[in-house]
Amino acid sequence: MRRTAAVLAAAGVLSVGVAACGGGKSKSTAGKPGAGKPAVTLGAKNFPEEFILGQLYTQALRAKGYKVTLKNNIGTSEITYKALTSGKIDAYPEYTGEIISTLFGKNNRPSTAEQAYAQAKQLVGTQGLALTQKTPFFDRDVLAVLTSYAQKNGLKQTGDLKKLGAKVTYGAPPESRTRYQGLIGLRQAYGLTKMKFKPLAIGLQYQALDAGQIQTGDVFTTDGQLAGGKYVQLADPKNIFGFQNVAMIVNKKVLAREGADFATTVDAVSAKLTNDAVQKMNAAVVIDKNSPADVAKKFLQANGLI
Repeated sequence: MRRTAAVLAAAGVLSVGVAACGGGKSKSTAGKPGAGKPAVTLGAKNFPEEFILGQLYTQALRAKGYKVTLKNNIGTSEITYKALTSGKIDAYPEYTGEIISTLFGKNNRPSTAEQAYAQAKQLVGTQGLALTQKTPFFDRDVLAVLTSYAQKNGLKQTGDLKKLGAKVTYGAPPESRTRYQGLIGLRQAYGLTKMKFKPLAIGLQYQALDAGQIQTGDVFTTDGQLAGGKYVQLADPKNIFGFQNVAMIVNKKVLAREGADFATTVDAVSAKLTNDAVQKMNAAVVIDKNSPADVAKKFLQANGLI
């Protein structure tokens, strides 16, 4: 058995005898709540966890009879949100902290995940959009360093990097240069004004850490690479990266025309997405090179969602 299957099975993601399938389309939609409803276009941002989320929601909705097209790898939050507001897509999964800080430019720091969700819901509501229920899992940005580097330099939290000054290079996606949830927040909240910045495509941070090209990288707390103990996550006591539970942003008109079962189906998937399950699905895709469609289908089948 491949390590992927073993890991997913241990997390309750796989069920015995389930065959992999990339399409995820149901064989018949007759008599299902989505049958006959107008087609919906879902979007997904530009990294593996979003690819998995896109497949999870798409396959679950198709199983209920909805006609769904998935547009994958659209881009950053800013680009994907613009695709939504311009009508190129009807919905996409987004992180509550990203909605507040990146999409609406609010730098206030909600003190709980519930407050972050409520604020994000209020903000998108002003744009004719709705939020489905948030997931139990949260995927925050976090600074990671090699465990050996942390031990050598006594690093436990983000502010500890200040004592290393210009010796530290911070690797993160290009957009992190101009985000409060990135270089701006690290400088303002933690005083890391001497730290150098290296733009990296999402996913390359671990390779750069291993090669010594950077000393700390912006990673996601649900990354599969973090499970092995090779890297240490630095605490963020000033909470610059916010709360990052996922909810689907949906055009209110689309939500109304699709009926209540649309949101109910999305919420049923979201309710099963724990940190443990999402991290293991990420590992299955990023480390073990399984397709997001296959991993999503196995998870949905194991949880009775398709």
